[in-house]
Amino acid sequence: MVLTCLLVCEDAQAVSVLRRVLADLGIDAEQCADLSQALLQLSGQQFDAIVVDCKAEQAAMDLMTEVRRMPLNHSTLVVALIEAQNRVRDVFARGANFVIYKPVTTERALGSLRAARGMIRREKRRNPRIALHADASISYGTVENAPATLIDLSESGMALQCDRKLPPSCKIYFQFSLPGHTSAIRLAGEIAWQDASGRVGIRFAHVPQASQRVLKDWLQQHLEQMSHATAPQPRTTVSSGLGLLSVSASDRRNLIRHACRLSADVYQLGVNVPQRCSLTDISTGGCYVETTEPFPPRTKIEIIVRTQETKVRVRGSVQTTHRGFGMGVEFSLENAEQKQQVQNLIALVASRESQADIPAEPWLG
Repeated sequence: MVLTCLLVCEDAQAVSVLRRVLADLGIDAEQCADLSQALLQLSGQQFDAIVVDCKAEQAAMDLMTEVRRMPLNHSTLVVALIEAQNRVRDVFARGANFVIYKPVTTERALGSLRAARGMIRREKRRNPRIALHADASISYGTVENAPATLIDLSESGMALQCDRKLPPSCKIYFQFSLPGHTSAIRLAGEIAWQDASGRVGIRFAHVPQASQRVLKDWLQQHLEQMSHATAPQPRTTVSSGLGLLSVSASDRRNLIRHACRLSADVYQLGVNVPQRCSLTDISTGGCYVETTEPFPPRTKIEIIVRTQETKVRVRGSVQTTHRGFGMGVEFSLENAEQKQQVQNLIALVASRESQADIPAEPWLG
C-alpha cells in the first residue's frame, strides 16, 4: 500500500527533514511551497496526508478549512507545523489531526509521522474519520466536567483536544452534542494515545443505547454525504460495533475488574422502588452501575443481580457519579457468605470473558 503526502511548506530545512523521515516510513512526498497553488493541487489530486506549515497562520488555517470541504481530501490526515505563538486549539479546530513543533527535527517528525502513518493504515482498513468541531465535557477519577473539544469521530473512537494531560490509563466519561442534534451523547472510553499538544485519541469502551442510535444515525448520514461527494463506490455502512469493549488500565485499589453486562435492580436504602440498571464491570471491591439517574456520592444502596446460575444481593455506597451515565460503587460485604456470592459472580463473568476471548485486565475506576 503506497501512501502519499503533500508538503505545503517553503522552509527548506523542514522539507529536507520531512522528506527523509517520510521516505524512511515508506511515504511518497511531493512539495508545494505556495498555499494557493497547493489548494489547486488538492482539488484535483488525492493524498493520504498533508503537512501544512502554519508560518502564515491564518492562510494555513484557511487552507485546512478548504481541504475539509473537498471531495477528494475531506478525510485526509492533516499535520500542522507550528511554533509556540500559534493558536494550537484553533489549528486543531480547523482540521489538523497532528502537530509538529518547529524547528522540525528528525525525532519530532518521526514521532508524529509514524503515528500518522499508523492511523492512515488503520483508517484505510476500517472506517473513515469525520472531522468536526464540537464542545465536550469529560470526567475521570476525581475530575468532573472538564472542558474539551471534539475534533474527529468514527464509529470506534474519536479524537479530542484537551487543555490538561490525562492519566495515561483510565476510563473516561464524555458528554457532547453533535452538529444538528440537541440530544446529548454520553459514552465511556479509554485513552489510546495522547501527544504533547493536548490531542488525545479515544477508543470507545461503551455507548449507551440511546446515544448509540443518535451516533450511528449521524455517522451514517455523513458517510452517505461523503460517498455522494466522491466517485461511485459501495455504500459504507455503520456496523453495530459501538458496544462494550475490554477496558484496560490499572485499578487504584489493585483490584481486578472484569468487563460485563449484567442486569440489576438497584435500591436506595429505605426506598422500596428499584432502578433497573446494568453492571458494566465488577471486582471483589465494587462495580460500575450504568444508569441515567445515578445517586449522589455516599448514598447507601443495595444491588440485586440475577442470572441463570446465581443470585447476588450486596450492599454498598456510591463513590463517584457521572451524571447521565452511571456511578461507581464500593461494596460493603458484611460476612463470608456475601463475599462468596460476589466471588461466584466474578467467576461467572470471568468464564464468559474466557469463552468470548476477552481478557480480564485491570481497570482504573
